[in-house]
Amino acid sequence: MTQIEQLAEWVGDGGVVVLSGAGLSTDSGIPDYRGPSGAARRTTPMTYQAFTRDPVARRRYWARSHLGWRTIGDARPNIGHRAVARLQELGRLDGIITQNVDGLHQAGGAHGVVELHGNLSRITCLDCGELSDRLVHSDRLDAANPGFAAAVSAVNPDGDVEIDDAELDGFTVVDCGSCGGMLKPDVVYFGETVPAERVSRSFELVAGARTLLVLGSSLTVMSGRRFVLRAAKDGIRVAIVNQGVTRGEPYAGLIVDAALGAVLPDVVRRVEGVAVPG
Repeated sequence: MTQIEQLAEWVGDGGVVVLSGAGLSTDSGIPDYRGPSGAARRTTPMTYQAFTRDPVARRRYWARSHLGWRTIGDARPNIGHRAVARLQELGRLDGIITQNVDGLHQAGGAHGVVELHGNLSRITCLDCGELSDRLVHSDRLDAANPGFAAAVSAVNPDGDVEIDDAELDGFTVVDCGSCGGMLKPDVVYFGETVPAERVSRSFELVAGARTLLVLGSSLTVMSGRRFVLRAAKDGIRVAIVNQGVTRGEPYAGLIVDAALGAVLPDVVRRVEGVAVPG
């Protein structure tokens, strides 16, 4: 039995929970941090502490993120996202947990997705808690910064970009339109805790799974790896499809080192040829 055949058999059994990472979105034009499309970033990711305490760091972030949003916001779901949605439609998936902040699972037709790290398409006010649409916020930033068009040297999976600091002079940050409070993308920064209800829901999904299927994640950070550790501890099968080394390999019963865009459609075709259980 080939790896793809075994993976299709496990998925065909149903009770699958997907844990996805940045590697699933590379075919949509969003680079990975550590996979084949990734490149070492020159700047460190924004931390919650720097964003809230340092006005200069906050201005720098908003300028870079405003430019990066054009790449993330224009991205479209790829064949991997659509394959996951199809498996959900076929009744094989009990849940989807994603570390991505691009919303492409939902755009590809999936539902009930647990977004561990939030979604870049939403803006939250840290003072009044109001949520607003990123497109509206982008329009406000355009109006406050007419003619701002710094040269982008690289785009990161979190929607941040790399530009010369000299091009940040004069960039204006806008505040909450309701209360004047501090605005932040509705995503979890480094140094910030993933909301407890998302973590709890994810552990519930894993606990009830027959198979935890990891897609496109190196599992470098504990935010995602903890679910693999829990699955292995509880005797739940772990399958990993990823290009390159992952930190979940010691816990996986099946590893497929290949492109998701090739593997997932093949799995879907195989599963579609099997009658839905029950």
